[in-house]
Amino acid sequence: KPSENNTRRYNGEPDSTERNDTSCLILEQKSKPDLEIERVLEQYSLRPRKEEKKKEEIYSEKKIFETIKTIEKTSSKTKELEFGGRVGTFMLIFFLPATVFYLLLMCKQDDPSIMNFPPPLPALESLWEARMFGLFLLWFFLQALFYLLPIGKVVEGLPLSNGRKLQYRINGFYAFVLTAAALGTLLYFQFELHYLYDHFMQFAVSAAVFSLALSIYLYIRSLKAPEEDLAPGGNSGYFIYDFFTGHELNPRIGSFDLKYFCELRPGLIGWVVINLAMLLAEMKIHNQSMPSLPMILVNSFQLLYVVDALWNEEAILTTMDITHDGFGFMLAFGDLVWVPFVYSLQAFYLVGHPTAISWPVAAAITILNCIGYYIFRSANSQKNNFRRNPADPKLAYLKFIPTATGKGLLVTGWWGFVRHPNYLGDIIMALAWSLPCGFNHILPYFYVIYFICLLVHREARDEHHCKQKYGLAWERYCQRVPYRIFPYIY
Repeated sequence: KPSENNTRRYNGEPDSTERNDTSCLILEQKSKPDLEIERVLEQYSLRPRKEEKKKEEIYSEKKIFETIKTIEKTSSKTKELEFGGRVGTFMLIFFLPATVFYLLLMCKQDDPSIMNFPPPLPALESLWEARMFGLFLLWFFLQALFYLLPIGKVVEGLPLSNGRKLQYRINGFYAFVLTAAALGTLLYFQFELHYLYDHFMQFAVSAAVFSLALSIYLYIRSLKAPEEDLAPGGNSGYFIYDFFTGHELNPRIGSFDLKYFCELRPGLIGWVVINLAMLLAEMKIHNQSMPSLPMILVNSFQLLYVVDALWNEEAILTTMDITHDGFGFMLAFGDLVWVPFVYSLQAFYLVGHPTAISWPVAAAITILNCIGYYIFRSANSQKNNFRRNPADPKLAYLKFIPTATGKGLLVTGWWGFVRHPNYLGDIIMALAWSLPCGFNHILPYFYVIYFICLLVHREARDEHHCKQKYGLAWERYCQRVPYRIFPYIY
């Protein structure tokens, strides 16, 4: 007989925990016999069972989760397509690179107003430079070398659909320190890092070509991957859609995890290097002995964000990018091109369009960024710690609604205040990164606008995913936490 389903033992709380009397919507939706559903509900009900001895047959938890796993396998094909389906993803493959190149061209203009469309287009032969492609390859494989170094702890990720857990080496912060040491050495020997500013477009083209080649390789190798290794969201059977979203969940070459590596290393650390190159380019072009105050703010804020991500590298193992999304063109281009070249847009803009701000304004922007960072970090830490070990005594103050999958939905802390509070912190920080650029043009605020659109899509996707996965438990959560970051959109 199963033991009492005591919520106190699950997360170390007092008796004031949430109840979830109908938590197996997955089985209900698959038209199981009424008797089986009744047994499942009894198994997960938090109400005391006084007549268990009179029961002739009760399913064990192992049997229930085997049933759920069987149901998930029968529907392994991706049925609901995102991003406009096949047509939408086909257009995005061209639209995303075009957007990056348009933004970079506009930043180079004396008047980067959106009314000046289209910007003067450079000759096609000038966009490719073999030296810049070689520089990008050198950067990529240098970060791969740092990733392979036997430093840092090795941790397990969340269980896959087959119950297996992959191992990951957590050494992103060490890679950042080694990169900083290498850059310091180059600068000491008078290496002109601002060379990146003069050849920024060619460097972006090199990164885009490499990401496309990587995406093609990823899709070809995914065709031979076993069914259990395919991504839940990228197994539609349509070539274009699966190529864009990613067909294989965790492509690896031996122990080298390609998706996990690209998620934080080349693009995120490269973002900081590009910002530094822009800072040095500003000083040289404008004959300054020190960088401007807006440039210092932008570099400092974004450096904090990157260092935080690398210091809390283990937290990425619980994100949708790792647990749900495949590794295809969307993530390859996003990690290697979009992040380093679009997220550094404010620094790139300030080189050609200097802006002056007063110290009180700078202090106000700094406070705004600190508020956003505090919300972002504390909310993410709460979520990640609870996902990895709900029984941690340090999390005893958190209340949750248990679900049929064995996971819990937080209803206290930041996650009881509003849904997706980490997104709120993200938006506040994004605004603080753009404000030092002033209000002469909307171009530096592209990141804020894009990020809000991205988070709207993510929130809608997350809520749809949770509704399907957790069923009535999610409906109870929505009643308990009715507030959303974007309440007027749904």
